[in-house]
Amino acid sequence: METLDQLLRRIRRCQLCQPHLSHKVRPVLQAASTAKVLIVGQAPGAKAAASGLPFDDPSGDRLRDWLGVDREQFYDPALFAIVPMGFCYPGKGRAGDLPPRAECAPAWREDLLAHLTDIQLTLVIGQYAQAYHFGKSCGGVTQCVQDWQAYGASVIPLPHPSPRNNLWLRRNPWFETELLPVLKARVASAIMP
Repeated sequence: METLDQLLRRIRRCQLCQPHLSHKVRPVLQAASTAKVLIVGQAPGAKAAASGLPFDDPSGDRLRDWLGVDREQFYDPALFAIVPMGFCYPGKGRAGDLPPRAECAPAWREDLLAHLTDIQLTLVIGQYAQAYHFGKSCGGVTQCVQDWQAYGASVIPLPHPSPRNNLWLRRNPWFETELLPVLKARVASAIMP
């Protein structure tokens, strides 16, 4: 089996989705075999694709706030593996970014996750990640996140932290009062030395 570093080098050279994109591919992810928290996102946005840092945008600011961590902790691959469903920015659609490209997960996900053996907490963010990880049993983002306790202590489904979800957050105040304190506590417990 190849090392994680070898696999990450191959992923960062990947061109699978290039024929389907109008811009250059740039796989954006973060991983180390010692990571304690796995963040399963959807796909990097335009700003993250430009900088090469996952969640390097207002969504990331909100996510870090939800997790109770700063940028230094968040971008420490020994603490956080950030492995979206699609590694490249998929482009803009009519109502936001397009869905993650379908080629990415089947090509890379299984091999990559096999290297992440110290994960104590997995955060599954947004509809595409939840559909992949939970299947149809999830029932959509709102239902999936409302049922967060059903996934056990090591997995938490989350809505996407995008500013586009401000209305969802206003309509679901239980998310902030009930789930976020538990999320922060579980993240702190997972990343403590």
